[in-house]
Amino acid sequence: MKQLVILSGKGGTGKTTVAAALAHLASQEMPIVLADADVDAANLELVLDPTKREELKFMGGQLAVIDPEKCTACGICAEVCRFDALIPGDEAYRIDSLACEGCASCFYQCPEEAIRMEEQQAGLWFRSDTRFGPLFHAHLFAGQENSGKLVTLVKQQARLRALDTGAAVVLVDGPPGIGCPVISASAGMDLALHIAEPTVAGVHGLERVMGTTGHFGVPSLVAINKADLNRARCEEIAAFCAGRGVEVVGRIPYDDVVTEAMVQGRPVTEYTDGPVTEALKEMWSRVRDLILSDGAGSVKEVQR
Repeated sequence: MKQLVILSGKGGTGKTTVAAALAHLASQEMPIVLADADVDAANLELVLDPTKREELKFMGGQLAVIDPEKCTACGICAEVCRFDALIPGDEAYRIDSLACEGCASCFYQCPEEAIRMEEQQAGLWFRSDTRFGPLFHAHLFAGQENSGKLVTLVKQQARLRALDTGAAVVLVDGPPGIGCPVISASAGMDLALHIAEPTVAGVHGLERVMGTTGHFGVPSLVAINKADLNRARCEEIAAFCAGRGVEVVGRIPYDDVVTEAMVQGRPVTEYTDGPVTEALKEMWSRVRDLILSDGAGSVKEVQR
């Protein structure tokens, strides 16, 4: 079983569009398991139209809670709180749940033991079925942290399902950027496919995310989306990749049909034939050959 993560250094490059297309193409050749690791703004389900089979709570940390009957309003909790999360009242203090970071300083310093730490629900995660294979995805509640922990949970569930069912590939639609969720999504992956767009921001984002995956020893491939919109930037990306021994496995042209397919809730490769579909098929053929033939190991050696 191999694991492929699809990333982008910035949002809006077409990462999920490519992930959905690869899910469609891969599922025609082998059993796969899908994971949407963009827990802050999951979009893969919009294209795959999943049927939810299981919904579970994600507990993402602790929150301080004050028992007003025990609180004497001495103010010690407010003095030790670095986040100004304690609000004084006439007879007892209370906790601002949005400001509380769960550090437990108030819990340890309260002389009356009026404060307890409680686990809080930070989101939900789901096991769903799609026409291309099982999908694991999640929703992190607004203002909550521990997105990296939730990404890890989604990936672990997808990997366990793949091991149980003998799936050949776990395909992970990763989050954009270079933060903690990206690091969690990349951990343990056999290969990272970076989706770049030929813009100034796109080039900069690619450099940053490749630096992130490279730091953690994950070999990289690159696909340039909407490659014909700015050929100069496209060649800049190709030169950047060549200088680092990274293969550009696809140059996907711009076409309004991609938007049409998304409106219909279908991957573009399932929706229609044409230049975009052909480019994606050629790209998948190369990615498949590399990851299944253990070519990812060779890619890693080249990029060291």
